[in-house]
Amino acid sequence: MFKKRHLVEPGDFTIEEMDRLFDLAEQIERDQGYLRESCRGNILATLFFEPSTRTRLSFESAMLRLGGACIGFSEPNSSSASKGENLADTIRTVSCYADIIVMRNPKEGAALLASRYATVPVINAGDGGHHHPTQTLTDLLTIRQLQGSIEGLTVGFCGDLKFGRTVHSLAKALSRYPDITMIFISPQELEAPNYITEGILKKAGVSYIETHSLEKVIADLNVLYMTRVQRERFFNEEDYIRLKDSYILNREKMKQARDDLIILHPLPRVNEIAPELDEDPRASYFKQAKYGMYVRMALLASMLGRC
Repeated sequence: MFKKRHLVEPGDFTIEEMDRLFDLAEQIERDQGYLRESCRGNILATLFFEPSTRTRLSFESAMLRLGGACIGFSEPNSSSASKGENLADTIRTVSCYADIIVMRNPKEGAALLASRYATVPVINAGDGGHHHPTQTLTDLLTIRQLQGSIEGLTVGFCGDLKFGRTVHSLAKALSRYPDITMIFISPQELEAPNYITEGILKKAGVSYIETHSLEKVIADLNVLYMTRVQRERFFNEEDYIRLKDSYILNREKMKQARDDLIILHPLPRVNEIAPELDEDPRASYFKQAKYGMYVRMALLASMLGRC
């Protein structure tokens, strides 16, 4: 079902296929020995043209736990890209050495380009402000595990919704589930792009609200997806400084929230979630990071045809 396919954006897999991955990830979590050594003899290449902690290390950890090996680079200056090599040639070359490629690149559309030149499966680990499909799989698995279902929820997205590729990917994926309501909370300058709200949600008949106030809507949420204001996406430092503290989630604001709310964050956080909330049982972002490893184990084993 998954063998030899690429994962460039969330729509590449059906809901049924994602459910199969989630079932497999949950089985791996329950039985830590399940699929151990299943990818022995396989090599994963991690090509990261942008910094990463969780995504890169969770993929490498996933592959090692499956018995496979890892090669790659964590920043472009340690690759031939620093010498001017184009992406197509990099991908052609790495396809000779690895059985599957995970790539992060600051340019939107880079993953799609890579998939056209690769002779092995390519997984998009983030392409600029566009998509981050494996973070979306992580988010959906976390919601399913902690809320019991992905259907019938009110999901709030707060922070940088303009440049946040994790927001774009998750909103697109959630639009395929029944009875979902989305609430977008951001300053005017960082509102969700029209291609998400008008081009995807409205066309799919998904109910959504846009607001500048977290306090006004937090009591209505089943899921609150916090994001940082991304300094690296700004061309103007003054704009970043002006907007970076727009939303800070703290204990006082959480007094208005539901007892069964879950707080998610793709991480890294800067100061948008106060450390005092880390002990709140509704804070789920470190659980989310752990689920990311399990779903990537399920993804790698499936795309390599090992299960």
